[in-house]
Amino acid sequence: MPQAQIIDGKAIAESVRQEITNRAAKLLETSGKRPGLAVVLVGEDPASQVYVRNKDRAAEACGFHSVKHTLGAETSEADVLALVEQLNNDPEIHGILVQLPLPGHIDESKVLRLIRPEKDVDGFHPVNVGLLTAGERDSALVPCTPAGSLVLLKRTLGDTLSGKNAVVIGRSNIVGKPMASLLLQESCTVTIAHSRTRDLPDVVRAADIVVAAVGRPEMIKGDWIKPGATVIDVGINRIPAPELGEGKNRLVGDVAFNEAVDHAGAITPVPGGVGPMTIAMLMVNTLTAARRLLGLPDEEPLF
Repeated sequence: MPQAQIIDGKAIAESVRQEITNRAAKLLETSGKRPGLAVVLVGEDPASQVYVRNKDRAAEACGFHSVKHTLGAETSEADVLALVEQLNNDPEIHGILVQLPLPGHIDESKVLRLIRPEKDVDGFHPVNVGLLTAGERDSALVPCTPAGSLVLLKRTLGDTLSGKNAVVIGRSNIVGKPMASLLLQESCTVTIAHSRTRDLPDVVRAADIVVAAVGRPEMIKGDWIKPGATVIDVGINRIPAPELGEGKNRLVGDVAFNEAVDHAGAITPVPGGVGPMTIAMLMVNTLTAARRLLGLPDEEPLF
């Protein structure tokens, strides 16, 4: 069997960002308003700093009004909540993203619940979760990684996923559960599996679509993949890479890529697959939030 098609997340994300840039320019021309995104970073986690920097750059490249608030790790919960409330009331800010994880003394749930649902561009507020789960995707702000994964699937398989068997490995609120909701709304037959699923390899082998979001490096082996299946690998894991030098690491996904590429029909690489799409869909959500807050109709959806 020939090797799988490698799904180019970077190229697809660039096409999405270009469309958002064009739509943002039209919004500025017709309303005089730029989509406004505020990102809040608390603490000095190196990975979070990289993510925030990339999100800030992407927003500026799309022509957005971009604001970054960097707070020390010792910042009190009350001060973080006060900043969120300030951003809730700022008419120039249409999207609020609080970078997770937060320091241990801050209740993440309390912070996320305080964000106005209309400005919740991460899609984590219970109102947006409820709308998505109830099948009202067009009224929700959808979490960025599952939304980006769906775009990758449709760009690879076409707009109609109806009838396909999909297995989502992982049950998190950030990826697994919303991914399952999106696939159900595409009329897939969906199984949510996880690390404790019995006979997990056999469950995965039945899938036309595999979305791996379990957070364990290379857990899903190549011979678990049904020949010709489409694999979306959400995992980003650092593992030791002594071949690159002492103390060096490399990134791998939740799927053993070098094995799976001989079984799958199409597969995302790590890095360069889902990651770029997550940031692209954050831009989509920010523009959608801006239009709604300005009283304008939604544009043609991108997924």
